Amino acid sequence: MRLAPRDPRRNQLIFAAIGVAVIASILFAAPWVKRWASATVSVPYDRVRTAVVTRGDLVRDVSVQGRIVAAVSPTLYASASGNITLRVVAGQQVVAGQILATVDSPELASELRQSESTLAQREVELERQRIASRQQALEKRKAADLADVALVAAKREQRRAHEANELGVIPVIDFEKAQDDLRNAQLAFEHAVADADLFDERLAFELRASEFEVGRQLLFVDDLRRQVGDLSIKSPVDGIVGDLLVDQKSAVSRDTPVMAVVDLSRFEIDALIPESYADDLAIGMQAEILVGGERYAGQLIAVSPEIVNNQVASRIRFHDHGPTNLRQNQRLTTRVLLAEYNDVLMVQRGQFLDSGAGRIAYVINEDRMAERHQIQTGARSLGAVQIVAGLEPGDTIVVSNLDPFRGADSVLLTD
Repeated sequence: MRLAPRDPRRNQLIFAAIGVAVIASILFAAPWVKRWASATVSVPYDRVRTAVVTRGDLVRDVSVQGRIVAAVSPTLYASASGNITLRVVAGQQVVAGQILATVDSPELASELRQSESTLAQREVELERQRIASRQQALEKRKAADLADVALVAAKREQRRAHEANELGVIPVIDFEKAQDDLRNAQLAFEHAVADADLFDERLAFELRASEFEVGRQLLFVDDLRRQVGDLSIKSPVDGIVGDLLVDQKSAVSRDTPVMAVVDLSRFEIDALIPESYADDLAIGMQAEILVGGERYAGQLIAVSPEIVNNQVASRIRFHDHGPTNLRQNQRLTTRVLLAEYNDVLMVQRGQFLDSGAGRIAYVINEDRMAERHQIQTGARSLGAVQIVAGLEPGDTIVVSNLDPFRGADSVLLTD
């Protein structure tokens, strides 16, 4: 049986099909080959993180961990030396004005009694001096009045001598004596009045000096009474008693810390802010405090003038009284708002700022080619960074670590 010869057209069709497949493969792979040829580095796409450049409002802020402290937490001290008696225990609820402890100071009590006795003695002496002064003043006024009576009598005798001298019935020497008696009586009266007035001034001065002595002693007694009153240590605020710093009935010296009273009705936050933000901090800046998933408004009320361990101590206060479930030394996240920039170009913050020093960004095109661009950044917040130059709105850039790109101008992002 003879076989039919092979149709030569069949081979041509096979070769044609192979050629078409090769051409199609070349056409399909040409863009990929072109991308691969133009790229010096390739990185898997799933290993990078991207973000789109947008325009909006950027709030520059810093997030720190803060510690809840009572806004009012006074420490009470012993005002004098002695034995202390505690009337409360740690953690006890107290009210303003309540006596928390007393100090027994026999020396201070004795000094007060002695000073009160001295004050009473000086007051008695002052009253005795007033009586004696009135009596002496009365004697001086009596002498002045007697001098006035003698002057009146001398004037009458002088008139009689004058009339007798005109009638020639009195010797001249008697007439002259009557005139001398009148002059003596006038001088005696004037001196008696002046002496009485001067004596009144001297008595008034002496009484005033004695009153000053009594007043000085009274001030000394009042101060001792205040010191004795301060032996009863009272709570300045409503709150609870903190740790007791002395033992019951122990001997304490002046200015020894006794206890602290914590006012739990108002809290503040002690926060340590990194040194890099020190120049931007200012009293009055707004803050957001995160408590149990809710945000509360606050304000920066104090900034330390020194830097310790690369941190700046600050104090943040709730605008209102804040939440009611806070506890002393509770840790909270606080966000301090440093500045706000309106209608700026910005992109999500990422590791590209550190690995690229904030001057390099890779823009991804439609062919998944990441092209290197020189950029300029501005203000930074916790979640975004301002783009000053080098990018346009809508650009998609790589915001993850740029170290795998090895500084290449073009990087192929593979599937």
